[in-house]
Amino acid sequence: MSSLSARSRLAFAAAAGGLGAAVTLGAYARWIRPRVFSWGATGDEAARPMAGDELCPRPQLNATRAVTIAAGPEDIWPWLLQWGWNRAGFYSYDLLDNLGRPSARQILPQFQRLAVGDWVPMGGRETPYTAYRVARLEPGTLMLWHKPGGTWLWLLEPDGGGGTRLITRLRSRYGWARPTIVAELILMEIGDPFMMRKCLLGIKQRAERLAAERDGRPQDGPRAESGRPQTPVTAREPGGAAGRRHVTVRDPRRPSRTGPRITVTRTIKGRFRA
Repeated sequence: MSSLSARSRLAFAAAAGGLGAAVTLGAYARWIRPRVFSWGATGDEAARPMAGDELCPRPQLNATRAVTIAAGPEDIWPWLLQWGWNRAGFYSYDLLDNLGRPSARQILPQFQRLAVGDWVPMGGRETPYTAYRVARLEPGTLMLWHKPGGTWLWLLEPDGGGGTRLITRLRSRYGWARPTIVAELILMEIGDPFMMRKCLLGIKQRAERLAAERDGRPQDGPRAESGRPQTPVTAREPGGAAGRRHVTVRDPRRPSRTGPRITVTRTIKGRFRA
């Protein structure tokens, strides 16, 4: 009798655990997953048809992410052309996706030529499962990659305020019969949201720095991951309303990750309120 009771309790616990897992999975699929795979994108951007959708109908993964960049397409496009393995890297978590090799922080002329049919490598070997091929190319506007069971779109659009929207859409169907399916699910469902967010922010940072250097102007200052400029530190000398203000900014030509910090102190004369 006690043995039967123990088995009943075990069966009840298993059923309750299964039900809880099903509810959790359902909530994730219904509310959390769509938000995770549409980071930064507006509702219209996530819902509207885009180039390449027809090459991967009924995808099991349909991710549209976006970021606003305070730069023109000409400052963003070069970073997209050189993206990839054994090229400029992925502008993401280099320790995880680039064997610890730092992603490029400058334009690499040797990787600025890309044509329809070229490989975009994701790993060591260029195969239909480890690399994409360029399917469509509209310089400064659109780049579409394709492989069996998946597409990857990069799109540049004006934001109406002098900046550019960088939109990327990844569509994929999982190869359930492949022996690597577990690793693929972990990479795409768990790792990809974090790595793509980091990638987009990495492109944003590089493009805005390039635009500032080309225009001969300092950047707005160190930027938080939200993309909002941080307020520079200012100090005002004594002297009443007609004083001096010192503004210290970081020299954009010497990013802190690639060398020592260099600061420039500018003294601005004029009237300032206390």
